[in-house]
Amino acid sequence: MSDHHETLDCSRLLCPLPVIRVQDRVEQLAPGSVLTAVCTDPGALQDIPAWCRINGHTVLGTEVHDGEYRVTLRVTGADTPA
Repeated sequence: MSDHHETLDCSRLLCPLPVIRVQDRVEQLAPGSVLTAVCTDPGALQDIPAWCRINGHTVLGTEVHDGEYRVTLRVTGADTPA
């Protein structure tokens, strides 16, 4: 499993752009990598986890702090358990 963890700035983007940015970045990451999307659109708290369920990635957590919404996910692949 990868120890890679990165943060993706999706601030000031409105639906559906945060999900699109996450999707584009996940395609470049190895299975096991962890990605935290930092958003200002509250819809990201539902949209990104829904996209993860559809595509088999694991949501590790969500946070809300001072108008910022964070969704952390683990990229899964053929050899990574969901």
